[in-house]
Amino acid sequence: DKALEFYTKNLGFKVHTDQQFGPMRWLTVHPAQNNNFEVVLMLAETTQEKALIGKQAAQKPLICVSVDDCKATVKTLKDTGVTFVQDVKEEPWGISATCVDVYGNIIY
Repeated sequence: DKALEFYTKNLGFKVHTDQQFGPMRWLTVHPAQNNNFEVVLMLAETTQEKALIGKQAAQKPLICVSVDDCKATVKTLKDTGVTFVQDVKEEPWGISATCVDVYGNIIY
């Protein structure tokens, strides 16, 4: 629920699927403008899974999201409380920024 709140309230994602299958909850969210891309929010259950929270992609981005206006998006996300570990940066291919989700996963 904490991840769901972050992805929907802070990042503006929408719930795609929220279905209970016995004891398992299948919960996916997607960027508001792209319901063809889903992020699964699953509860870590085992000791091994719990040890990987926030580290699924090590120091690399877990996901990369393309937006029309990076500078405006960063400003909006900062206003919702999103933490950026790399502010807006001019790159050879365009403009980028890097934030973290509520568990420390890197989002580019």
